Amino acid sequence: MAAKSAIRQPGALKARVKSLGEDALASFSATHKAREGALRLSRDMIRRSAESIRATHRGEFANARALVEEAARLSAELERVLEKQPGVYFAGFVEDAQKEYAEASLTLAIIEGSPLPGRQDLGVGAAPYMNGLAEAMGEMRRYILDALRRGDFSRCEDLLDLMDEAYTLLVSMDFPDAVTGGLRRNTDMVRGVLERTRGDLTFALRQVRLERKLERFQDALPGARRRGPSKARQSKS
Repeated sequence: MAAKSAIRQPGALKARVKSLGEDALASFSATHKAREGALRLSRDMIRRSAESIRATHRGEFANARALVEEAARLSAELERVLEKQPGVYFAGFVEDAQKEYAEASLTLAIIEGSPLPGRQDLGVGAAPYMNGLAEAMGEMRRYILDALRRGDFSRCEDLLDLMDEAYTLLVSMDFPDAVTGGLRRNTDMVRGVLERTRGDLTFALRQVRLERKLERFQDALPGARRRGPSKARQSKS
C-alpha cells in the first residue's frame, strides 16, 4: 500500500517519467550510434566489393583477393557492432552490403577458377548470398562479352552453362520477397541476361565457324597458293 501511495504522489510520478525518459534516451542513443557505425562500414564494404570486381575483370586477382579480404574484415566488424541491435541489422542496408560482398567473392572465385565459397564461409545469410549469386551472373555476361571482343572463346560456353545452372537454382527459390530479400526480381534479371548472352555467344560462334569455312574454301581454290607469293612479291616491290 505504501508503494502504491508513493507512486500516486505527483513528485514520485514525475521522477518515474524522467527515469523512463532517460532509459529511452540511452536506448535511442545506442541504436543511433550503432546505426551510424553500421552505415559507414556498409558503405566501405560496398566500395571494396566494387573495386574487387573491377580488379577481377582486369585479371588482377591478387588485388581483387586483398579487397575481398578487406570486405570480409569489415563484415565481421559490422556483425560485432550490431550484435545487440537486431533492428538495425535487418534495416536493409546491412544485407545490401553483404550482397555486394557475396557478389565480389563469387565473381572472383568463378573467373579465377577457385572453389566457390558458401554463405557460411562468407558469414552472410541465405538472402544476401543468393542475391549476390544472381548479380554475379551479370558479371559473367560482362566477362563473356569481353572475351568475345578479344576473340577468346575458351571459357565462354562453360560460363554460359554455369549461368544456366544458376538460373535453374534461383528460379526454384519460390518464397516471398520478404524472406528472400527481393530475389525474384534478381532472378528475372538473370533470365534476361542469360538469354541475351546466349544469343550473343551463338551469333559469335556462328560467325567464327563461317569465317573458318570461308578460309578453307579460299585455300582450296585453284591458284590460291600461287596468289599468296605474288602478293608478297608485290609488297616487296
